[in-house]
Amino acid sequence: MGWSPSCPCCWAADRPVNDAVLHPGWPAQLSWGPVELHPLRRGDAAEWSRLRVDNEDWLSPWEPSAPIPWRERHSPAAYRGMRRSVARRARLGTSLPFAVRVEGRLAGQVTVDNIVRGALRSGYLGYWIDREVAGRGMASLAVALVADHAFSRVGLHRLQADIRPENLPSQRLVERLGFRQEGLLRRYLDIDGDWRDHLAYALLAEDVPGGLVARWRAGLAR
Repeated sequence: MGWSPSCPCCWAADRPVNDAVLHPGWPAQLSWGPVELHPLRRGDAAEWSRLRVDNEDWLSPWEPSAPIPWRERHSPAAYRGMRRSVARRARLGTSLPFAVRVEGRLAGQVTVDNIVRGALRSGYLGYWIDREVAGRGMASLAVALVADHAFSRVGLHRLQADIRPENLPSQRLVERLGFRQEGLLRRYLDIDGDWRDHLAYALLAEDVPGGLVARWRAGLAR
């Protein structure tokens, strides 16, 4: 679908608005227990680079294809360029780019990107976590914190997460939080050297009236 003056999700973005309307709920810091989320920090370049390089085997099957070697794509200089890019998108209200810290240490990222407002009020969820903290529920808690913020302060109605069928841990993560599988997207994204199928998962604000952090905590008690 292209731009159309009759489409409310298009013309709403074309009206003069102030910064608070462009990006409600940003910048933000979110936390619960051992997990803290905050905007990407300038001083995290070296640590981010080390994490990404150390996690190449863990992360590369789910990452976009690129002609540049992994180490070069994840250098401190690459982080600084990425940080500037996502900061611009955040200022425009099209992205919520969070760094994840677990027990004070940088451990991943959660991003809501390609945010559209107007009648749609939707965004796409993406995340990665350091293998050293995987399996402890920290990624689930980070996603829950961001989703609650997106549905409340940011004012979104829908979050979509597109996951490769082979990525069973990621599917389990979103399913435990209440995301519903809505369909198969054939050869949808160029990932790890080829066009890959993805499963489309989505969560609506009304699906979790008590919030996702509450659902995550309830899961701990089982």
